Order: sequence, then C-alpha cells, then structure tokens
Amino acid sequence: MNNSVENRFFAIVCGALLIFVAPLFVLFLFLSSERADKEIRDHISVLLVANSQALAKPLWDLDEDSVTQISATMVSQGAIVKVEVRDQSSQLNVTQSTIPKSFDGELVQVSRAIIYNTVDGPKNLGSIAVYYPKLGLFSGLKHEEVVFISIFIFAVLTVFGTALIGNRLFVIQPLMQLIAAIEATRQLGSRHHVDWQSSDEIGRLARSFNEMQTKLESEEKELKLAHRLATDIYNLTPAMLFSLDNEDRIIAVSDYWLVATGYGRAEVIGRRFSELVTPDTRDAFQNRKEGFENGAALDVTVKFLCAGGRIMDVLILESKKATGPNQLSLSVMTDVTALKASEDRNHRQAITDHLTGLLNRQGFETALDGKIAEADAAGQELACLFIDLDRFKWINDNMGHAEGDRALRELVERLNKQLAPSDQAARLGGDEFAILLPAKDGEKRARAMCEQIATVFEVPFGPDLHLSASIGIAIYPRHASNAAELLQKSDMAMYAKKRDGKNGAQIFDNSMLDSAKARAEIESHIETGLAEDWFDAFLQPIVGLDDHRIAGFEALLRLNHPQKGLMPPAGIIHVAEETAKIVRVGNVIMEKAIGHLANISRIPGMQDTYLAINFSPLQFEVALTSRLAGLVGRHGIRPDRIVVEITEAVLMHDNPQIRMVLAELRRFGCRIALDDFGTGYSSLSYLNRFPVDIIKVDQSFTRSINDTNDDVRHKSRMLIEGITTLSHKMDCTVIAEGIETEEECRTLHQMGLDYGQGYLFHRPQNASKLIEELTAVVNEVAQAS
Repeated sequence: MNNSVENRFFAIVCGALLIFVAPLFVLFLFLSSERADKEIRDHISVLLVANSQALAKPLWDLDEDSVTQISATMVSQGAIVKVEVRDQSSQLNVTQSTIPKSFDGELVQVSRAIIYNTVDGPKNLGSIAVYYPKLGLFSGLKHEEVVFISIFIFAVLTVFGTALIGNRLFVIQPLMQLIAAIEATRQLGSRHHVDWQSSDEIGRLARSFNEMQTKLESEEKELKLAHRLATDIYNLTPAMLFSLDNEDRIIAVSDYWLVATGYGRAEVIGRRFSELVTPDTRDAFQNRKEGFENGAALDVTVKFLCAGGRIMDVLILESKKATGPNQLSLSVMTDVTALKASEDRNHRQAITDHLTGLLNRQGFETALDGKIAEADAAGQELACLFIDLDRFKWINDNMGHAEGDRALRELVERLNKQLAPSDQAARLGGDEFAILLPAKDGEKRARAMCEQIATVFEVPFGPDLHLSASIGIAIYPRHASNAAELLQKSDMAMYAKKRDGKNGAQIFDNSMLDSAKARAEIESHIETGLAEDWFDAFLQPIVGLDDHRIAGFEALLRLNHPQKGLMPPAGIIHVAEETAKIVRVGNVIMEKAIGHLANISRIPGMQDTYLAINFSPLQFEVALTSRLAGLVGRHGIRPDRIVVEITEAVLMHDNPQIRMVLAELRRFGCRIALDDFGTGYSSLSYLNRFPVDIIKVDQSFTRSINDTNDDVRHKSRMLIEGITTLSHKMDCTVIAEGIETEEECRTLHQMGLDYGQGYLFHRPQNASKLIEELTAVVNEVAQAS
C-alpha cells in the first residue's frame, strides 16, 4: 500500500504544509523573538545610561559598597542575570549574578563606559556590563500570540483531517470498488460492475467502466463464438491444416490432419515439425524461410513420416502474419505422393529413349556431368565412346523402320552384356550411341570396350543384315575439361573414323580440331556465299572425239571468295552434303547454269548443245522436276538439252523417292548420265535397272590406257572397250573424262568412245569468258569463209 492513492494524497497535503504553512509559522516565531529581544535591549540601554551615571561618583571615590549596592539593584530588574563593574585601573571589580548553576544557555552582553565629569573634563573611569539570556523562537512569545498559534494549528489539523476523510470517502472508496471489480475480472474472468452513483468525475469513471465491461462482455461472447466457428472450420475443412510457432513447434492441427497422418493430437502438439520430416528433406524444410517476406506465402515439398512408418510426399503451403512472439502461422499440407510418382515417371520418360530403354541425349548430358564429378572425386579418368552405326539408313530405307527398330533393340541387348555396373550407355538419336567408361586408365579401358563392341557386330542382326560401327573416343580430363567438350571431341573422333573408312575406333587427336575448324570455316563460307551470291556455275565443254566440235557443257560448282578467290569444290560439296545445304547450293548452281546455257545458245552453232548438271542424292526432292521445268521454260530451253548427272552412289541408295524423281525427269524429257562409271559396285546392274542415256568413264581409266606398265595398260583398255561395247548395245552414249593429251584422245577414239572432256580441249571457266572465246571462234570461222 506504499503506492496507494491515499498515501500519495497524504504525502501531497503534508508536503503542502511543509512548503507553505511551516515557513510562515517559523517566520512568525522569528519576528516575535526579534521583537522581544529589541524590547529587552531598549530597557537595558535605559538602565545602563541611568546606572552608569549613578556609578560615576562611587567609582571615582572607589566606593565599593555603593557600587555593589547599585549592581545588586540592576540584577534584580527585568531579564538581567549578571552585572560586572570594572574601573580603569582594575582596582575595583564588582560582579553580581543570579544565574543558576544548571543554566547552560547562551548569554547576551551589553556594556557601557562609565564617564565622570571632573574639573578637568570628562574622564573614563571604567565600564559596566550586563548579561541576559539569549531568547529562542518561543521565548519571546506573549500569551496572546501563544493562543493565536494554538488556534492556527488546530485549524490546520482540522482541514488536514477533513481532506483525508473526504478523500477516503469520495475517492478511495470508489477506487477500491473499481480495483476489486478489475481484480475479479482478471482472476475469475467474469465481468463485474462498480456500484457507485455520483455526478462527479468518479461517477463518470464508474459509469465508463461499467459501460466498458458491458461492451467487453458482448465482444467476448462474439469472440468466443468466432473462435468456436473458426475451430469448427479448422477441424471440418477437408485439408491437412496445422499451425507452428516461431520455433516451428506444432501448436494446432486439424482433425483431417490427424486422420490423414494417423497421429493423435497429444502426440504431435509441442513437437518440432522437422522431427516428422525425413532426414533427406529436413534441410529443405528448415531453410524454407530464406527470402520470406511478411504476409507472403511460402511452399516446400518434403517427405513426411506418418504414424506406422509410412512416408508421404507432401506439399506444404505456409502463410504467416505479423512478427515477434505472437506471430500467426497457418499451413496446409497436401499429399502429392501420386503426383511426385507421376513426375518421376515423366522425368524418367523425358530422359529415357522409349525404343531401347537407354538414356536419351538429355539424360546422357545430365549423367555425363554426374560421371565427371564422380571421376574427379575418385581420381579417375572418364572415357566417352561416340558410336555411329554404318549403313543403318540403308536398313530403314530398304527393309523398313520396324526392322531397323528391331535391330537397334537387339544391338542394345548385346551391348548391355558388355557393360560394367559403373558404365553408362545412351542413345543420342537415330543410330548414334554413347558409352561412358570410368577407369584409372581411360584409353586402355576404351580400347578394350571397342574390341568387345566389335564382337557384337560379328553375328548378323538378321538374314543378310550386317552392321558395323564407327567409334570415336575422347577421355576426360586428358582431352576435355568439361562435359560438352568431351562429347564434342568424341563426336569429332567418330567423324574422323567415318572419313577414314568407317568400321573401327578412333581416339581423339588435336589435329582433328584443325579439321573441325577448317570444316566450320567452309560451312560459314557456304552460308555466307548463299547469302551474298558467291556461288557460280563454271562450264567445261564436252567435245566429239572425231571432230572436236562442242556437243555440250558440264556445269561445275565454284565458290568465289572475295579474299581467297576460287576455293576447291570437293571440300565445299562434301560439307554441303553433310549439312544438307547441298540442296540450296545445287538449286543456285542449277539456276545459274541454265541461265548460262541460254546465253550460250545465242551464239551461232550452239543452239543444240546440252547442259549436264551434277545432282547430289539429297537434291532428289519431289519438287525437283517442277523446279527444273520452271527454269527451262523461263529461258526457252528444250528439256532434252538438260542432262541430269548422277553417280553410282545415288543409285546405291536404291531409294524409292530417287527412283520416282528420276522417272519423272525422264518423262519430262531430260536425259540421265551416269558419272564416274566403273569406280563403284554392281555398275552393270545399274545400267539394267535405271533409265541411263549417257555413260561417263572415270578419268582414272583415261590416265591408265597409256600406262608404261603393259599389264595395267592392257587391262584398262579392255575395261573401257567392254564398257563402250555394252553401253552402245544399250543405246547409251559414252564420254571419257580427264583427257589431257592427244595420244589419249586418239586411243579413246580408236576404242569407239563418242565424246570426251578434259584440259586438252577446254578448262572449266566462267560463262562470260567462255562466251567470249566461243564468239571469237565463230567470228574467225565466219571471216575465213
């Protein structure tokens, strides 16, 4: 109760008395004391004046008795308690005192000189000193003043007591009732009211308190109702709801949550939620708050441990409001086990080749990163084998895709038997495969695996269905520093083996980078050449061997680079065919060559010459005939003046579409020429199966007909004579390529060949220069005639 309102009021009143009343009372006493002391001094001063005159004569006469008698008279008067009389010569010293022995107060001295008037004038005979007790604050009070002070003190005490009583009755008592009501509300939870009626501030306070209690009671009822409704909704919602505190302890769970997880409410309340999460996903749950913003929702997917040991994949969506100790949290937990299983299946399907069950390219690239990390951790090398099947396209084209798919599945079954558990195989697409081999010595392991793979192809995959493979090998970290580079370099090695004759293995060498760089440069030149019109069709005349008259022209591809000049056509054609750009390039050459033929046809004597155009297998599209018909129609050229040159490689594909396009070109009126005859396989069967009009003997036979070796010369001439005889019997014209000497020309003419082309007659050149030369020859003949 030291801090009660009543004590504080008492302290305030006492303080007011001390501050205001007490100083006034002390001042009154002080002034009374001063007044009394002044009256005493004035009285003593009068006595001293009178008695100093009375003592002058006895002191002059040294009459001690008279001095004593006068001193005694003074002591007996008023407040004087002691008198001392001394002469100047110290012969007389009289002291009179009425001071009791018990007196210990302070005395006040008043003295005066004793002057005696003689004949010679006034003389100082000595002094008289009187003493009286020093007055205190209360010593100088008169009776009337004492009565006034008593009345004043009584009035002050009466006012003080009345204030205390009034404070207790009108302030303390209603406050105590208010406190009692508040305490009862706090301890019992009931809404007590204050029974106090008045129109003052206390009354208004009591009324406000009662109104507040009434309002709180109403709001409390509404809050309880709302809480009950919220609890019912929380428990009746068909979702796994739960709430966590700031330390992720469970503070509430819904009934549906308990049913779904199998726990009892008492088992989980107060437990950390992370204890119910599997260790492998616990970090994900505990780190879910990183970057969380107040009022936002966060989600995390974890594996939840249900009662009985069952594991359930759950998606937790958590929402929080406010911060601090009263943070609100509501989470909903959704069972996504089936969804996760579906996602896993979809992921496996996304990275797995559906035909063979191996990883596809996407899965392989992911596995490659993991295998490199494992190799680094184990201090091993990682060999990558890039496998491309030889002649697999022939199987699809001639035996059907179903047979090709069966062969691929059987191949994978055979390969899997050769793989160790640590190896990883993948189908990158089509007939391309890759195998990863971790080992201490990557090259040794790779070469051993290539030998095992070679045995896989020894047994046919069906009747007359033989396959082989070109394999490129690259080793991490010996050849590559990352996954992409390892796959790229093994691919380079495979293509190097393809170019080197197929059916075998080739380990990566840095020289392949130069080849790849040169190939990339050629590919860039092709693309730029198509965009900026660098391609042109050079023409090489074809002449009769008897009269050397021009019968036709062969269109030859040339790329005229602005800085490098004319580039070798063989590399450009090879890269264009590999990148399938040969179709675009061939169309450009075909269009320009036919335009050149139209210009040459204006020269006298050249109206019936023909144009031979080389075609790649990729150019035999369905629209080729209509495109060629549009070009010759635009330039007014007869279709029989166009010769479509194909190689035995085109016929080897035995592609139905190629056969169909060739037949359409033949019906349109174009002629078909078989180029490089005698260098391929089954040449005679092609003559029988395809509508060939012209046979072009390869230049290798032309060079060997006059060889210094009699045996070579004899066999070459027999082959050429045989080809010529058979061709003529099948109504085919025969043309010899690569004629460079007059002797070769005479020999070929004697063997019955019809036409020839080569440096002996004309070199390939651009159309404008050729037209100038032909025009000049015509003019010379005209002038000579």
